[in-house]
Parts: sequence; C-alpha cells; structure tokens
Amino acid sequence: MTAQSGNLYIVATPIGNLDDISQRAIKTLSTVAWVAAEDTRHSGKLLSHLGISAKMLALHDHNEKQRAATLLQKLQAGEDVALISDAGTPLISDPGYSLVRLCRDAGVRVVPIPGPCALISALCCAGLPTDKFHFIGFLPAKSQQRQNVLSAIPQGVGTLICYETARRIKDCLEDVVKVFGAERELVLAKELTKTFENFVYGTAAQITAWLDEDPARCQGEMVLMIAPTLAAEEEINPAAQQTLKLLMSELPLKKAAALTAEIHGEKKNALYKLGLSWGAED
Repeated sequence: MTAQSGNLYIVATPIGNLDDISQRAIKTLSTVAWVAAEDTRHSGKLLSHLGISAKMLALHDHNEKQRAATLLQKLQAGEDVALISDAGTPLISDPGYSLVRLCRDAGVRVVPIPGPCALISALCCAGLPTDKFHFIGFLPAKSQQRQNVLSAIPQGVGTLICYETARRIKDCLEDVVKVFGAERELVLAKELTKTFENFVYGTAAQITAWLDEDPARCQGEMVLMIAPTLAAEEEINPAAQQTLKLLMSELPLKKAAALTAEIHGEKKNALYKLGLSWGAED
C-alpha cells in the first residue's frame, strides 16, 4: 500500500427506507472526491436528498473493467472514492468485484461502510434457520437452467436465499416444486423496508395463491427463501435421491422406494417418507 493512495469505500445505501442510511455513510459520501454509482441518475436523487453534492462516475456491469482502471488511477493519485449500488450493499448481486479486486492487487485500501442488505434483512425476519445459509443471487431466467442450478446445490448448506424478479416469481416457484417438492417450506419477502413490505409464509402453492389474489402483489423487489432439507433427506445419499426421483416419474411411490432401496442399499421406509415430502401420492 502506497502512502499517498486514497481509500476505496464500499458504502451500503438504503434498500427502500431512506432513514436507513447511516451517519458514517453520509459522512463518507460527503467527503470523498468521487462517488462511483451503478446508476448516477438514481443515486443522484439519494445524494440530493442527503444534501450532498459530489462528483459522480457510472460503474455498472457493462463498463466495470474499463472504469475500474480509471478509478484506480484516481485512488493512486491520492483521491478517495466511494462505491455505491442502486440499493443495499455493493457487490452483493451488484457490480464492484473487478474494482475491489484491482484495488486489493494494487495495494489500495478498501474500507467497508456497513449498512442495509436485502438478503440479511429478509433472513433475520423469515423464521427459518440462520446458523447456515446459502445465497444464490439471481436465478437464471429460463426454467430448465433454474432447475439445474437448484438441483446442483449440495445438501447441508442451510437455508437457501435467492433474489427474483416480480415477472418471474411464479415460474420460479413452479421450478422450486419440481426440484424440492410441493411441501417444502418457503418464505417470500417483498418490498423490504418500504410501505408495502410483506413476508409470506407457506408452500409454493400457498404463496402463489397469495400472489394471485391481487395483481399488485407481483410487483417490486423480492427475496425468496427455501427451508433447509429435511433430516431424512440429508441421511440419504444424493445418487439414491436422484434414482428415486426418476423412478417416481414412472412408478407408484411404494414400488419406486422399494426398487431404489434395492439398488442403493438405503432403507425403504426412509425413501418412502422422502418421496412423500416431495409431494408424491401414497
């Protein structure tokens, strides 16, 4: 780290409620030489609300590598830079990785200014296990790709958390059923910290029914959380689970469980209970 280098501040900003901005964040944004923002027009409104007049540069998915080099030059010249995203903590499903990595490699100090983060805000109020969780970010737009990503998640990682768009949320719920079964416990958090904040609990079918009751509910930012696997599921090896799923598509559950048990040496009753938890009929 060179003595004359400036600091890169990673500044969390509100995800909805403007009162969630911290005093430290306000002070940092007021004193840095440059603010790098995902959308300067959007972030300009926040800075104006805070009474901050700052020189801004756009840093987004399409220009990050080029703009990172420009910002590094400013930092190495002794200017401080703050990185913000449209909402929440930068780099969490938002741009910034290339810039932070470049600064770390160049010996420039990177300083966190903690604050709002949608996934943490959602998880702490969901009533699902918080000792372990696995953040997926945004799932792919296409159904089969979504299913592939969900199917590839290893067991034992805890509560699953993903961001989803309002336009795709119901399709996503259908894919969750295909991968995890109809009875898996889910929590949907939407419009966090905003006027119409909601936490919706239940199965995929129950949450879909709630969304269908009012078209306005399929709007806004959404965080979907999926409860961890059942203890019975964790005890059965993944190969046996895959075999059971394949056989269940062609055979009654009892026969599928018996044949899977014979192939993999698993307990038939455990496989049968697992099939029921996936929504199979007795």
